[in-house]
Amino acid sequence: MDQSTIVSIASETIPPKGEWKIDQAHTNLSFVARYLMVTKVRGRFADFEGTLHIGETPEQSSVEVSIDAASIQTDNETRDEHLRSPDFLAVERFPKLTFKSTKVEQTGDTSLRVTGDLTIRDVTRPVVLDAEFEGTTKGMRGDTRVGFSATTEIDREDWDVMWNMALETGGVVVGKRVRIELDVQAILQTGATA
Repeated sequence: MDQSTIVSIASETIPPKGEWKIDQAHTNLSFVARYLMVTKVRGRFADFEGTLHIGETPEQSSVEVSIDAASIQTDNETRDEHLRSPDFLAVERFPKLTFKSTKVEQTGDTSLRVTGDLTIRDVTRPVVLDAEFEGTTKGMRGDTRVGFSATTEIDREDWDVMWNMALETGGVVVGKRVRIELDVQAILQTGATA
């Protein structure tokens, strides 16, 4: 890679412009929701694809992700089947969740704010991700890789995911708020502009 094409955020090196494919094997798209008001259930999606389009500056960059809704996993098959049902993701009717950024802003030396449209059950709403650039490195086979982490919190009812049950002790079975936690690794594609 031509080092003269790399720019920096503070002392950190950011990727050269080009197209980066999200590496599913080294990326984690996870979520956390409150259960019975006293504990948290963690889950993730196992099947997805996405692309980072890196521009000359962070503001000229974008990201697109498509997620297989049926690949949801919480390490409990009964719960996973319920999450796939019409009560939650309704995966037979709505097989994909998608995110497409609409704006990227640099907010600190290595921090970014990524605004975009999140679609669940064919309902599209804007969300804002607080992202962190984690660095650029070489992979085991000599490919160029980049890492980002990001978090946000959504109200699932904004996407018509309404199922719940009241508890005798007060409160509900499943919290409305869902925290999304992303750890993304992407690989620079052959022929990308450096």
